[in-house]
Amino acid sequence: MKVKVLRCSSLPDALLSSMAAPRSLIVDAVRLGRDDEEKSVGIDDSPTSKKPIKSEGKSPLNKWECTAALGVFLIFFTGLFCIYLTMPAAEYGKLKLPRTISDLRMLKDHLATYARVYPAKFILGYCSTYIFMQSFMIPGTIFMSLLAGALFGVIRGLFLVVFNATAGASSCYFLSKLIGRPIVTWLWPEKLRFFQAEIAKRREKLLNYMLFLRITPTLPNLFINLASPIVDIPFHIFFLATVIGLIPASYITVRAGLALGDLKSVKDLYDFKTLSVLFLIGSVSILPTLLKKKRIYE
Repeated sequence: MKVKVLRCSSLPDALLSSMAAPRSLIVDAVRLGRDDEEKSVGIDDSPTSKKPIKSEGKSPLNKWECTAALGVFLIFFTGLFCIYLTMPAAEYGKLKLPRTISDLRMLKDHLATYARVYPAKFILGYCSTYIFMQSFMIPGTIFMSLLAGALFGVIRGLFLVVFNATAGASSCYFLSKLIGRPIVTWLWPEKLRFFQAEIAKRREKLLNYMLFLRITPTLPNLFINLASPIVDIPFHIFFLATVIGLIPASYITVRAGLALGDLKSVKDLYDFKTLSVLFLIGSVSILPTLLKKKRIYE
């Protein structure tokens, strides 16, 4: 009996393709499965979808970033110390940063005569201290603003506060641009993602949005100073929004410094009426953006 052997080449092309199809389907399924796993884990190169890993018990800065931060701090501190050495003699034991309204009253009584006798040197020391505190996020600048109103009045006090706050915020901006990204992503990961998404949606009217944030207490000024260079806000936008946006709140604080004896707590500065006024002024700053959106929809 003869057995006829079929060669592989004699198989129909359709049969070969049908045998190869399951293999290609299996490969595609494996690839799709890997893609789904990567998406579920969160592997994505887009900046808005990156989730900073918050490591507990570890510093967000490496040793070089810590060295740079310490170096900048020492330069500022040395300059501030040299300024104090050139100032006339005073009772340095009474010179301390106020933490309460009662501390501020005592400091104001002690510095009133000193500021009147040595106005130029006192303003130099005051501005250096304010900018130093604002640059390195040291709490207590609101007491310095109240002190400006108590010693210099509304006009000069407002000018000093806006100047120092803007200079300190600008210094904090560049310091954050140098070493701030790991700190901000470590401290406020969710808030940073929200801020980044909001900035991305408002690139065309970024100045209006930044003015709104500066005027209203929607986000803390500390967070805005640190996060702005990380989300790629240009410095000229940051600077203009800071200079203009800090005027309303600074005016309220400086004016309150004139009646320092009647002030019981810092919380009395921003009651419901004051906050309503600030939000009203902030709403005016974003009004052009809202009108433009209305025209587009029409």
